[in-house]
Amino acid sequence: MKAGFWIRLGASLLDGIIVGIPLAILSYIFTGNSDDNVVTNLISFLYTLLLPVMWEGYTIGKRICGVKIRKVSDHSPPGIGTMLMRNVVAGLIYTFTFGIALIVSAFMVGLREDKRSIHDFIAGTEVVHT
Repeated sequence: MKAGFWIRLGASLLDGIIVGIPLAILSYIFTGNSDDNVVTNLISFLYTLLLPVMWEGYTIGKRICGVKIRKVSDHSPPGIGTMLMRNVVAGLIYTFTFGIALIVSAFMVGLREDKRSIHDFIAGTEVVHT
């Protein structure tokens, strides 16, 4: 079954709480500067890029919520290329459209029958209940 907007939002919020907040605290401890987010951003980027590859489509938040990322074509876990397309290319599109594409993606997940967003289409992925 395809994962909809609320469960995907919940998984993202859990990732932010479980991973993002401790990273921000550690970054502040090591750098002594709350404005220096380079370390936190880099680790967060690597977390969202690599953990689904190593953990068969899961992040910590997705695992807790019982959803995972998989390829549409063969239902296999995402590889590094897939996750680069999903995170980097889609992130560039979201940035260049000043967040408008991100809002469109949220509506796509909430309203489309297949529950796929722009980054899912770019990478050929879907998020499903496990």
